[in-house]
Amino acid sequence: MAQVRRPSPSEVAAELSGRDRVLAGLVARHGPPRLGRPVPVDARFAVLARSIVSQQLAGAAVRAIHSRFADALGGRVSADTVLRVGPDGLAGCGLSRAKVEALTDLATRVDGGTVQLDRIGRMDDAEVVEHLVQVRGIGVWTAEMFLLMALGRPDVWPVGDFGVRSGYALAWGTPAPPSPGRLAELGDRFRPYRSAVAWYCWRSADEAKAQAARGQDRGRARGREGTGRARRPKVGA
Repeated sequence: MAQVRRPSPSEVAAELSGRDRVLAGLVARHGPPRLGRPVPVDARFAVLARSIVSQQLAGAAVRAIHSRFADALGGRVSADTVLRVGPDGLAGCGLSRAKVEALTDLATRVDGGTVQLDRIGRMDDAEVVEHLVQVRGIGVWTAEMFLLMALGRPDVWPVGDFGVRSGYALAWGTPAPPSPGRLAELGDRFRPYRSAVAWYCWRSADEAKAQAARGQDRGRARGREGTGRARRPKVGA
């Protein structure tokens, strides 16, 4: 069977711009979507492991914990090395009990063949989600991020992601973020490029955060300026 050529990011951006004026504006500001390419098969375990390690963490905390985790595994994050280090070794990296149990469950299932990361790329999106959520600590959102970021699937629409919901509301001017069910309906018109639309929703949310930060900076600057004027002595005093 001949492989179907996947549209380039620029082609996807052009198609979406033609469908929707809001997306046209987002494309003009941010360019084509940058979603990355599928990771190699032997890197899939590491991607899922990092997703588990980073749950409920952000920024520097994620980097620090993951660095200790990878170091404990000798720099090679795989099912074999997780099982070799064991729960006590994982806990020594600063991982919570829940994360240790999740990583151990993932490694055990991959090692035993009930989770087949070498074949998961041949499954459709729904099958991938169903296959992954059997693992402790992996829910629908984590499975969808794996589809989008690790497998490079073009039509993932993570309606439970608050960044997508809030970014959609900001971009399209709805009074509140749509519910997951409503967002699922709103996304139908963007098939089969909903992964790219999700990316633009994240960019919309990022824009709002950046604008809010600039507003706070300007407010602090005005406050310092006002304080300086209040303290400035009068000429001739």
